[in-house]
Amino acid sequence: MTERIHCIGCGVVIQTENKNELGYAPSSSLEKEEVICQRCFRLKHYNEVQDVSLTDDDFLKILNEIGKSDSLIVKLVDIFDFNGSWLPGLHRFTGKNKVLLIGNKVDLLPKSVKQQKVINWMKKEAKDLGLRPEDVYLVSAEKGKNVKEVLDAIEYHRHGKNVYVVGCTNVGKSTFINRILKEVSGEENVITTSHFPGTTLDIIEIPLSDGKFLVDTPGIINHHQMAHFVDKKDLKVITPKKEIKARIFQLNDKQTLFFGGLARFDFVKGERNSFVCYFSNEITIHRTKLENADELYNKHAGELLTPPNREQMDDFPELVRHDFSIKEPKTDIVFSGLGWITVNEPNIQVAVYVPKGVHAMLRKSLI
Repeated sequence: MTERIHCIGCGVVIQTENKNELGYAPSSSLEKEEVICQRCFRLKHYNEVQDVSLTDDDFLKILNEIGKSDSLIVKLVDIFDFNGSWLPGLHRFTGKNKVLLIGNKVDLLPKSVKQQKVINWMKKEAKDLGLRPEDVYLVSAEKGKNVKEVLDAIEYHRHGKNVYVVGCTNVGKSTFINRILKEVSGEENVITTSHFPGTTLDIIEIPLSDGKFLVDTPGIINHHQMAHFVDKKDLKVITPKKEIKARIFQLNDKQTLFFGGLARFDFVKGERNSFVCYFSNEITIHRTKLENADELYNKHAGELLTPPNREQMDDFPELVRHDFSIKEPKTDIVFSGLGWITVNEPNIQVAVYVPKGVHAMLRKSLI
């Protein structure tokens, strides 16, 4: 039996097969006296944090520990995928700890969106989902926007306690932590790693000025994120990189829009209407007649309608239909993790198709 080698940085078992899995190290490094996994290597030499994915079980253990502690919790969500990146049930584990809610990727929203409106909307959504955050901030971890302001808020609210940063995979948590590192230190090797009790996963601790720590917890997989249904290449297509541009369609009823092969929108019944689509600029939107829509999808999903690509279609979940009556003017129809359509005029019937497990819903228009 081969002897298992452990990383000296975080204690995880070293493996040389899969770069994206926990404990990866190139096989050449096994000859060294002290073996370190690629994640710890990047941490140590570049102060770069890489996401790891967790089982639900690991995550619950971590949440329990945080709930028992006396600390400040910073919860990061993706504004562009608020519900898909929400951690359900977090409020049951926060104990008496305060929570700061941070919406990331504010740079992707059209310039016309009023930031205060987004903050108010996030407060309301959080409350409906059972969480009452102490405060809400918007940042762009990618661009470094408002990160300093958030750091000041963390300092103000933590009252000399440790700080835990939690969030799903793909919300930009690593980028956020890396930004904080730049702000806080400028010096090398500020990060230390230690274990969460009861899990094999290391946490990353960034020392604060008073001897306490800002603790980065591993990214949690949220199973209804659209991101889980596409491969890495297509994830780049559906994840906006820059400000999203509105695309407007004037539709009569009985017309359909396809967003690649990932989602579909049917205008079932109502007067001619204008539909404003906010999706990644890379996603192709295809218009057709409702009567042809099923045949078009069955024939061309994975080819004309991509992503997903042809090879993925075998494993791609079926699209599930959700029916909505739009009764209020200026309503958004949200495709979780993909984007939304703003409907200006009410009194129409629509149907939305998204992969099984992904959310579709209505909200008051953000824009």
